[in-house]
Amino acid sequence: MLLILLFFGAHWYASLFAQTFFQHRYAAHGMFTMSRGWERVFFGLTFLAQGSSFMSPRGYALLHRLHHAFSDTTQDPHSPHHSANALSMMWQTRTVYQEMLVGESAAATRFAGQPYPEWRWLETAGHQWYVRLGWGALYTLFYVQFATAWWQFLLLPLHFSMGAVHGAIVNWGGHKYGYQNFDNHDHSKNTLALDFLAGGELLQNNHHKLPNRANFGVKWWELDPTYALIWALSQLRVIQLPRPKAESV
Repeated sequence: MLLILLFFGAHWYASLFAQTFFQHRYAAHGMFTMSRGWERVFFGLTFLAQGSSFMSPRGYALLHRLHHAFSDTTQDPHSPHHSANALSMMWQTRTVYQEMLVGESAAATRFAGQPYPEWRWLETAGHQWYVRLGWGALYTLFYVQFATAWWQFLLLPLHFSMGAVHGAIVNWGGHKYGYQNFDNHDHSKNTLALDFLAGGELLQNNHHKLPNRANFGVKWWELDPTYALIWALSQLRVIQLPRPKAESV
């Protein structure tokens, strides 16, 4: 059982880091810069970490920029206030994401002005049904080999849809439950009690106030663990953070 739980935890937090560090803070917001070589490294690691639920950084960036522009309105691709439940919100997100990928969304053109990382052959490969099926088969084979009880197989659907699950937790929880430091004219909340599952992403109210700030925490007690890794990578000169600016908070 321990090996299964370790595998699940490693997949959860690796996929979470790929989403919050590379797709969200780098691709969607450009909160820091990196060389072309390091961009390819993190692109590849994102593919490996997300596996069967891999999302194109380009598609993610466009989808997320749409979310910020229309937060909690009817044009928001994933607001819990316009969905009957979390599953319907996830399906709506998937529909808009697919439109972004194939260029059938007017919003894709509107929000494509800012740069985002692209690696077309890897993005194309990651979205093939047989590649997703192959990742799912690998997860299943690991469980067949090491699971010690039937209930452990119930974790497999989370492996298959890991990226989507992370997004659902952030968008449902972070726009329904918690407290607000700022009036952003939307329903964004800081759901700090559940942020151990989200790596800083559930500091949504802070993020919607300061969307280009790499550190999502603004109070001394609001810990953003992903920012700690970002800071460490900047000290190692893997990435470059911009010079700090005065912020009105």
